[in-house]
Amino acid sequence: MTIASDTLSKLNGTGSASSTAQKSKSNNTVDQTTFLKLLTTQMQQQDPFNPVDNTQMVAQMAQFSSTAGIAEMNASLKSMASDIAASRIGDASGWIGRAALVKSDVAIPLSDGTYGGSISFPSDVTNASISMIDANGQTVYSNTLGPQKAGELAFNWNGKDESGNQVANGPLTLRVSAVDKDGSVTPETATWTMISAVQSPASGTTQLVTGLGLIAPADAERLS
Repeated sequence: MTIASDTLSKLNGTGSASSTAQKSKSNNTVDQTTFLKLLTTQMQQQDPFNPVDNTQMVAQMAQFSSTAGIAEMNASLKSMASDIAASRIGDASGWIGRAALVKSDVAIPLSDGTYGGSISFPSDVTNASISMIDANGQTVYSNTLGPQKAGELAFNWNGKDESGNQVANGPLTLRVSAVDKDGSVTPETATWTMISAVQSPASGTTQLVTGLGLIAPADAERLS
């Protein structure tokens, strides 16, 4: 059955009475109100001796309802994603001003000028030592740790020499040497770094701004 062209024009906003803005509206977009108007017009103008098949009508309504439902669900998901993002940055913002323990072989001074971190030994070692190297390749700190059990060992340094003078002020490279019964081993190191800010772009993941650069919240093993 054919619907009069002037009826379609009026429904789509393309009739002579439509404004210029309505004329610019895409005719390819049919919302729920327009669909119901088309359906009502179709029923009013159908041939009484050859009415519209009820099965087709129900199928059309079901299909449109499904499409409309998907559109509403997408809108809801976008709103939820926005709320979650806002909540995520709100939670992470509570970390600003705290220190995070991050896997790294670079040590950054904390707010009080001290350095700290941890060393993870994969096995029992008979001897271990740690040193910190500045940007000029000079060793500014070293310490003999002796025998150590497998597991994590915390370390810290006040950044001063034996006379109490500050000798380091910047990123230092960690070097840990250790020997077990089978030879030398490579321990894993982690250092403490201050969290100064939080970044959470509209499209992307939340990141912590630290002295070691941008890190994901999941990369922070511990907070202090």
